[in-house]
Amino acid sequence: MTQATSGDTVRVHYTGTLDDGTQFDSSAGREPLEFELGSGQVIAGFDNALDGMTVGEKKTVTIPAAEAYGPHDPSLFHKVPREQMPDEIELETGMALQASDQAGNPISFVVAEFDDATVTLDANHPMAGKDLTFDLELVEVKAA
Repeated sequence: MTQATSGDTVRVHYTGTLDDGTQFDSSAGREPLEFELGSGQVIAGFDNALDGMTVGEKKTVTIPAAEAYGPHDPSLFHKVPREQMPDEIELETGMALQASDQAGNPISFVVAEFDDATVTLDANHPMAGKDLTFDLELVEVKAA
């Protein structure tokens, strides 16, 4: 059996769930996810879990937040004056918004809270601070 090692291109079927069992992503009904193992294209814990697996092998792994999207970082909360928000946006807590940084790169935010004077935006990844569980099946390995 072919074993996956760093530098190989792998194809994997997966289902990701949170601690409470909520499914947040899955390749079910789609083509398997394809990427180069060890290249940083996926979160570190996902990469590490596949390293050494053989084609056809299935396993379930829980990836701690530190190896997924990192801890929830309070410094990524930004309070802005309400008047800086476009008038046509009807704010709701949990609403996803996008802006651009000085270089024109997109930045995603979630409205954490708001009142008449300010809006608090959270720039953390939505999965930050969460342990993630994946059911994995290695479908194919293309050696480097």
